[in-house]
Amino acid sequence: MFSLFSHFRVFFSRSRSRFYIIIIIIIIIIIIIINLEEIPRIEGNVFYIEGWSIHPSIHPPSMADSTVVPAAIIHRDPQFKFSFPGTEHIFNSIESSDPLYPLHRQTARVLIVIGPSTLRSHHLDLYPSLELVVGTSAGVDHIDLAECRRRNIRVTSAGSAFSEDGADYAIGLLMDVLRRLTAADRFVRAGFWPIKGVYPLGNKLGGKRVGIVGLGNIGTLVAKRLEPFGCTIAYHSRNKKPQVPYAFYPTVLDLAANSDSLIVCCALSDKTRHIINRDVLTTLGKKGVIVNIGRGALVDEKELVKLLVEGELGGAGLDVFENEPDVPKELFTLDNVVLSPHTAILTPESFANVREVVIGNITAFFSNKPLMSEINMYD
Repeated sequence: MFSLFSHFRVFFSRSRSRFYIIIIIIIIIIIIIINLEEIPRIEGNVFYIEGWSIHPSIHPPSMADSTVVPAAIIHRDPQFKFSFPGTEHIFNSIESSDPLYPLHRQTARVLIVIGPSTLRSHHLDLYPSLELVVGTSAGVDHIDLAECRRRNIRVTSAGSAFSEDGADYAIGLLMDVLRRLTAADRFVRAGFWPIKGVYPLGNKLGGKRVGIVGLGNIGTLVAKRLEPFGCTIAYHSRNKKPQVPYAFYPTVLDLAANSDSLIVCCALSDKTRHIINRDVLTTLGKKGVIVNIGRGALVDEKELVKLLVEGELGGAGLDVFENEPDVPKELFTLDNVVLSPHTAILTPESFANVREVVIGNITAFFSNKPLMSEINMYD
């Protein structure tokens, strides 16, 4: 034992530098252990640290080609399953089920809300570093805008990504109610044609007076689609739009009094909730038709059902309802009502559009450029 100790003493006495090198190595190891949480976590070939991810580029992977992309928390209600494939080189999607979610939750600056998933104050409390909420829906009534404003969190929507398809669907619903297309389809399938003979006549769309409630992205496209039918188009909106040739009415009641049909496609807010009330519906009258592709709560649903059942309203094309997915059962037997499960804006093409808007907003945010579809929360 004494001999072994002597060997070590001789070893260190020959070169003090070796001793100092070993001491330095030990100190470095201690520092690394103390700061272990700062070391990037590795999952597969992806490195994670402080809310960011380092992914190999889309070219053959090598560390020399690696790029840093930000993490974006995905917020979704269970029924909304869709995601955004092919965005890994733009942002790293972190689901709440992801093992790395606890790490990113504290530092993520971006939250992506899938569809109309509810986002309230208690959700925002989970993300202390949040700066941007990226909406993927045409409306933002499911997001607590007042709380986002209080926390200086910016909010975007899907912008015009759904507008074309929403406008197409609105015209389809109106045409269906007027011409009784799906009711006629049921008539044939039930075998009634050879038994009952001629099916009841529908009404033409051409030349009708159509009022649009909300002349935004979708409403404007609805109007353009109605023009070739020779319809007389009017609208109600928050403000008169001098650049359009359509008649403006300052109240929905005035619009209803001068319309054969109303198409509702405005945003839902405290001011627009039940904007289509009993007075508006009775003014529209027994031959009047209402189409709603906005939000269910824009229409007083109880009054709508009552007037339809009593025959005091001509018909309705409804894609949205107040308590989705529950639909008033009284509507199921009415041939002058066309029902749709909140799918007016949903097509593969519109999802592709939304993907581009989401990518554009996130890229702009991290590049300190103007966002593509930012919501004015002070309007």
